[in-house]
Amino acid sequence: MATQALERLRAHGLEVTRVTSHDAPSAAAGLAELLDQGVSQVVVVGGDGALHAVLPQLLAAQATVGLLPAGTGNDTARALGIPHGDPDAAIDVLLAGNVRALDVIETPDAPVLTVVASGFDSRVNERANAMTWPRGQLKYNIAMLAELRSFTPIPFTITLDGRRIEREVMLVAVGNGPSFGGGLRICEGAVMDDGLLDVVIINPVSKAKLVRVFPRLYRGTHVGLPEVEIHRVRRVELEAQDVVAYGDGERLGPLPLTAEVRPGALRVIVPAPGSPA
Repeated sequence: MATQALERLRAHGLEVTRVTSHDAPSAAAGLAELLDQGVSQVVVVGGDGALHAVLPQLLAAQATVGLLPAGTGNDTARALGIPHGDPDAAIDVLLAGNVRALDVIETPDAPVLTVVASGFDSRVNERANAMTWPRGQLKYNIAMLAELRSFTPIPFTITLDGRRIEREVMLVAVGNGPSFGGGLRICEGAVMDDGLLDVVIINPVSKAKLVRVFPRLYRGTHVGLPEVEIHRVRRVELEAQDVVAYGDGERLGPLPLTAEVRPGALRVIVPAPGSPA
């Protein structure tokens, strides 16, 4: 996809420099060098993790970014209506150049564009990351079933714009965008430029109900359940023992964690209003 994009962008009369890398630190370093030289527009070929890896550099340089979805989850592209699975259509979006200023979730560990997850889902991620076999979605499904056998609700302290809540919960998700994990719409209704974070709390449910509810996350219909509550805030503090937070599908670190919205911080090239998805 990268080669295809290079050819079309250059054919359009644009000067393009390609940065390739085998890991996130080298990608960030290579991009930072170009940004220091005055580059103001960047195209990221990859998924949410690839964008997450260079997000600090993009924000520091106030660069405009385009996205060619080529990752596993592509939740940022899904939320913005950028075509995934159709490289030519995604490149057309770049060439049209319609820009939207998106909010960003600021955390002490790293900025996040989509969702900060903690609780049951982050423990599943921890378990899956420790597994060497199988690969792909099957590994995640096996990790979920294994975690479910021993999982119990977690005592959390959640502070929402200064209002403190102490209770046991299954998980807490802080969303700038609606989905994570390749279309799990945990924060259904979240808008990426409204200046607010959507905090979704799933209160204790039986293991059997959790298994039944989980597929509903792909449709976003879980938000109507009595065990689910949604708060829209500018700042949230999460505290819990032995819980690790994930952001954009990447490991952030153990709680406690403070997440705060940074309105309009990232300029992203998106389809023009009314464009077909």
